[in-house]
Amino acid sequence: MSGTQIDVLIQLLAKMPGLGPRSARRAALHLIDRKESLLRPLAQAMGQAADMVQPCDICGNLDSIQPCAICQDQRRDSSLICVVESVADLWALERSGVFRGRYHVLGGTLSALDGIGPEDLKIGELVARADEAAVVEVILATNATVDGQTTAHYLVEKLADSGVIISGLAHGVPVGGELDYLDDGTLATALGARRPV
Repeated sequence: MSGTQIDVLIQLLAKMPGLGPRSARRAALHLIDRKESLLRPLAQAMGQAADMVQPCDICGNLDSIQPCAICQDQRRDSSLICVVESVADLWALERSGVFRGRYHVLGGTLSALDGIGPEDLKIGELVARADEAAVVEVILATNATVDGQTTAHYLVEKLADSGVIISGLAHGVPVGGELDYLDDGTLATALGARRPV
């Protein structure tokens, strides 16, 4: 292998999640083999994304317009705000097509080990949004991790005076899940959150 530009391309690709050095080499070769149909359009799209994509001033979603398309959509229910840790979580919920309210991206979770405190997240902005008259419910959709649950508990305290309904996602056995394949934590949570049938 030779060529500085190829080495740089491989090194940059290897920094992508899920791509190690070997996968990055394969991806680089694939891109170079398809220079006109893939590499040039990809480079152009990446340049445009670098210039135009930015966090929404209202919710934190990524888009090339301000406010983002979700915040501008008048068909969405402005009385519901779903709080997520990251844009990836927002996109996952959007893929499901189930939630038709608004979002709020925190930008991470509270983590004493990583030195991330409330001032490092968009918590003040969430409290301000929850105080708006139109907002009725805030859904805490943080991940079922220690940091995610710590963040959710902190948010419950911060939102207590806002008068909104505070709810969280259900945790437990997934639809189509078989008990034999579930981890102990999921089973414990499912049993603890049981409901009458």
